[in-house]
Amino acid sequence: ALDIFERMQSESLLPDAITVVCILRACGSRGAIERGKQIHGCWGFHEEDIVFGNALVDMYAKCGVLAKAELVFKELPIQSILSWNALIAGYVQQGQGYEALNCFERMQSEGVDLDTITFVCVLKACSSTRSIDKGRQIHDEIVRRGLLAKENMVIGVALVDMYAKCGVLEKAQEVFDVLPLRDVITWNALMSGYARHEYGKEALKCFSHMQLEGVAPDVSTLVCGLKACATIGDIDKGREIHIEISRRGCLE
Repeated sequence: ALDIFERMQSESLLPDAITVVCILRACGSRGAIERGKQIHGCWGFHEEDIVFGNALVDMYAKCGVLAKAELVFKELPIQSILSWNALIAGYVQQGQGYEALNCFERMQSEGVDLDTITFVCVLKACSSTRSIDKGRQIHDEIVRRGLLAKENMVIGVALVDMYAKCGVLEKAQEVFDVLPLRDVITWNALMSGYARHEYGKEALKCFSHMQLEGVAPDVSTLVCGLKACATIGDIDKGREIHIEISRRGCLE
């Protein structure tokens, strides 16, 4: 996208609002903060241009320049769900879980409705800060809205991961068991929780059940399996996983 933008400029074509928003997204995904700053400076920021403002918040947040993201955010005449989510996600991505939770509190106090992205980001913040009480509150709200019943796998994975990382493994298993669909990411979230807290037998049970359900393990699954084998000294299972790793050429 950035290369095409360069070609566009070399042909003396002026960008319009859609071009600028697309390029800001490209800058955010590539971490191209200097180019993003250039776009911001050249295009300017008009308070009434909410789409451009949201794109700026998202770009600065994804590039880790959170003070600038906050500054642009505060200048927006209307702080929509998109701008709130961009800011919260930025804090989560930069490992600033408590700031993400503070942002979430501000969002709620202003009466902004939550969407799937909000829930997933806040659950990740709870995972990183081990804020289990807040995580339980979010879970209750998710259940109240019936979001798990709607086969929302992204929220389901985030919930399993949050409980697993906080060490509440019974709850992680409980959420996992009621999910209508379980892919490799969901299995990995539960299995890694067991392995992290040295429940090796339970982790290996997950590994076996996952394969019985026809879900193919990925590299993360194999790493969790090795950790579980090390925890309980299961050399035979460890050798099996080693063979699978070699077969896939992972060591290369």
